[in-house]
Amino acid sequence: MTKAMAMPGVAVYILVWVGLVALSAVTQQDEWDIADATFYGDMSGNATMVAGGDCGYGDLFAQGYGLENTAVSGVLFNDYETCGACFEVRCFNDSLRCAPGSINVTVTSLCPPDPRLPGGGLCQPPRKHFDMSESMYVKIATSFHAGSIPIQFRRVSCVKTGGIKFQIKGSGSGSESGIGASWTPMEREWGQNWQITKTPELVGQRLSFQVTTGNGKVVVSDNVAPADWQFGQIFEGAQFLY
Repeated sequence: MTKAMAMPGVAVYILVWVGLVALSAVTQQDEWDIADATFYGDMSGNATMVAGGDCGYGDLFAQGYGLENTAVSGVLFNDYETCGACFEVRCFNDSLRCAPGSINVTVTSLCPPDPRLPGGGLCQPPRKHFDMSESMYVKIATSFHAGSIPIQFRRVSCVKTGGIKFQIKGSGSGSESGIGASWTPMEREWGQNWQITKTPELVGQRLSFQVTTGNGKVVVSDNVAPADWQFGQIFEGAQFLY
């Protein structure tokens, strides 16, 4: 996702997440590329769920991602642009460590370099790396002892249902009475949390949102939040159609 905008008013913080939405879908499958893959945590996925990762999705089970998620190295994460993107991944070129078949995973976090390791480790740019949940890793590796395995990956359409989710957080107080009918750009706070630095008065206003994906697709959710919205509520907007 590249940006989010709102009309006629926007709360201090808006969480826009991809739970149950094909926000980062593409119309065609990309060509296969090469990387390597590891896993973190255990089969329960508890470690995967911590803070919902760098994309800020929160509880990945509640948002519909479950264990079918992955962190990627910075060159693939691309400063949050790949959050919510779906990839098909398969192990290749290693008959001892590769299991047949492929998996689909959604990017929910960043795999950062590790300064304690030589060369910064597997996620040091410009390396392409997937660090996924163990339950997904063992579907393409012959054993969880296989270590870092060679993989092929490609961007694919996300197969999810529902609309884009918006959660309004923070404080809506401000010195302005409103911002009229023009769209107001929002700045990324972190992950998929977006904010307005100059906070217009929001109480009693219906809210509409315009979201643009990293590949240029735009969707508008008109009046997705009613005039009597409350902080902490979650609203479901429109869907990207392909």
